[in-house]
Parts: sequence; structure tokens; C-alpha cells
Amino acid sequence: MKTPALVFLTAFALVTLASSTSQKKWKKLFDGKTFAGWHNYLKKDVSSKWKIEDGAMVLAEKGAGDLVTDQEFANFELELEWKIAAGGNSGIFFGVLEDPKYQTPYMTGPEVQILDDAKHPDSFVGKAGNHKAGSLYDMLPPSDLAAVKPADEWNKVRLVINNGRAEHYLNGKKIVEYATTGPEWDALVADSKFKGWGGFGKYNAKGKIGLQDHGDKVWFRNIRIKEL
Repeated sequence: MKTPALVFLTAFALVTLASSTSQKKWKKLFDGKTFAGWHNYLKKDVSSKWKIEDGAMVLAEKGAGDLVTDQEFANFELELEWKIAAGGNSGIFFGVLEDPKYQTPYMTGPEVQILDDAKHPDSFVGKAGNHKAGSLYDMLPPSDLAAVKPADEWNKVRLVINNGRAEHYLNGKKIVEYATTGPEWDALVADSKFKGWGGFGKYNAKGKIGLQDHGDKVWFRNIRIKEL
């Protein structure tokens, strides 16, 4: 039989846990109207070649430059929707360190690939599909190649980074899972184009989120994050 004190402490612990959980709320990273919370990598503002149309960020012209969040994130769950023009290529980065010694986000941040799998030539290179939409770019392919929707259709991404593990979801399906640190991660890097890149993947525990300018028109909307 529990003593009154033990019952009280148990109830208090449950209330505290519930309160802690309820505080982990979704936060918008894009309000659909402005670029508040974002800037071009290594710059203070956002290029005019990035536009906002119908509640979406749009890479409207080549040379816009990569965007990154003002804030760094550690353990989190990120959701967003993207669509890519026919034959297009782009990406979502995490673990980005913003430092002048690194010229672009991809020098430090791993990439969730965005691609028109049907038409972009990158879809047909790499190892076992590790350049296809949803992949951990040049490292791990998606487990379901049919999860992606065609060019000019919206795709929903969910990226979970938590305590040294990562999961990619595309249109409701988990398609990639991996460690973001340790021997498993090191082996992935060693077997990729990023082998020997001094800063790559070194800031997975905490870094900025980035959206890539690969020169092709791409749209992003409904961007939100929940810190875990």
C-alpha cells in the first residue's frame, strides 16, 4: 500500500511530466508573409531573388543563395512542405554552422534531398539511389522510392533529430533512419563525397536549418519546428 507521501510525489511527478510535455509546442519557422527568422548564409538579410507567393517561400531566380535560420536547434522535429519545378534539385540542411571559413551550408550540414526523380540527372547517379528525393544526400537512399510525388506537386517532409538519431519521413512514410554521431555516422561519411571534409557533420548535435539554392525553382511552405 502506498503511503500518502508517496502518492503525492507520484501525482506530482505525473503532473510535472505532463506540464513539461505540453510545453513542447510547435513553432512556426515561416509565417507565410515575411522572411522573419531567416537570412542568406553569411549575410544579414534575404536576397530579393527569394520571393513569397501564396504563403510559400519561392526561389524565383538563380543566384538567390542558400537560406538559414537565425536560430540554432538541437533535438527537434521539423515539418515542411516542398515542391520542385520539373527537372529541379534542392535540399534541406540541418546541423549547419554559419562561419566564414565554410562557404555554404552543405560544407557542414547534412542534406535531405529534394529532387524531381523523374527528370533530374542526379536521380540516376550515386549509390543505390542515395541522390533521390528524401535521401540523406550521397549517404543513404530512401527505403521507398515511390513515396515522393512528381514535380510541381507538394511533398511533406518530417525530419526528426533526437539524441544522436535521425529519421526522414516523406508524405507520411519513414524512408531513412541513421545515427548522427559515432562509428555508424563516421562510416557513412567515409563512404561518401564528404570524406575528408573537416567540418561536415560535426555540428549535428546543434546547428541551423538551411534551404538550398541549387539554381532551380523550388517552393517551401508550412515550415514549423518542435524542440524535443
